[in-house]
Amino acid sequence: MFKKPHCPVIAVEEHYWDEELAKTYTGGEAGRPGEQSKRLHDFTGIRIKEMDDVGIDIQVISHGAPSTQKLPADIAVALTRRVNDRLHAAVIANSKRFAAFAALPTAIPDAAADELERTAALGFKGAMLHGLANGMFLDDKRFWPIYARAEKLDLPIYLHPAHPQPDVSRIYYDDYVKDFPMVARPAWGYTVETATLAIRLVLSGVFETYPKLKIILGHLGETLPFLVWRIDQALKRPGQKSMSFRDIFCSNYYITTSGNFSNPALLCCVMEMGVDHILFAVDWPFVMNPPGVAWMDGVPLSDEDKAKILGGNAKRILRM
Repeated sequence: MFKKPHCPVIAVEEHYWDEELAKTYTGGEAGRPGEQSKRLHDFTGIRIKEMDDVGIDIQVISHGAPSTQKLPADIAVALTRRVNDRLHAAVIANSKRFAAFAALPTAIPDAAADELERTAALGFKGAMLHGLANGMFLDDKRFWPIYARAEKLDLPIYLHPAHPQPDVSRIYYDDYVKDFPMVARPAWGYTVETATLAIRLVLSGVFETYPKLKIILGHLGETLPFLVWRIDQALKRPGQKSMSFRDIFCSNYYITTSGNFSNPALLCCVMEMGVDHILFAVDWPFVMNPPGVAWMDGVPLSDEDKAKILGGNAKRILRM
């Protein structure tokens, strides 16, 4: 039986869909009617019930992939603002149970930075970006105004997966995607693109320019805590530009438990990054609440460390 810690249980990667934004999605990214769709569009019924059933006090809600990262420049700013305003209204209607990450119109980076600041004034806890932005990795310098503003506001940017680029999917996954459609998505494809972006951000020098920038990765760090020693050592071999991948990754990155409820993986993350860099998340409704909460009850950590993961770290990092 789950025993609540002496702090709120805060789940920080929990999703919804905005009806207007969802209408812009096509193909495999378009939604389908069903139980998952009902949950994505719900704020007052089954979402709250399923939080209450397992003892989750607060969800930090964010739009599902690809969010606003594929919107064309001519509509991105106005549509993103409407999306965020509707999410803000849903949070205000139940502010004891909900907080939110903003969507950003990355098609116009300066406007995205302004939207981050506008939503911060409304109480948003940072922003979530999904995959590549109209085919471009988000380490490109044209996106750095977003990171500059995030550092100034002391709010994190959450890097969330989206569908791999079509050429990547074709070359890497199409041989198997008919029989195993999830191989291009959460089983592997999502991890590859998000981990690649996380590495590219370090290599880009953005953390040297904005040393207090905070980046969050889901799914226990998209494999990177497991690989951080090897990446760091390889990047220190002769012929490399001088840098410490480990120092940057373990200082500026934070990770969540979303959709990865593994004791060995969690312990690896604790050993590499420290418990203060780990936040609880479920990935609802793509993953259901009960396995994540039940797992946390039994992880081989002290009650003090569990309380940090389950809510204390979120309160500190997201300024809740």
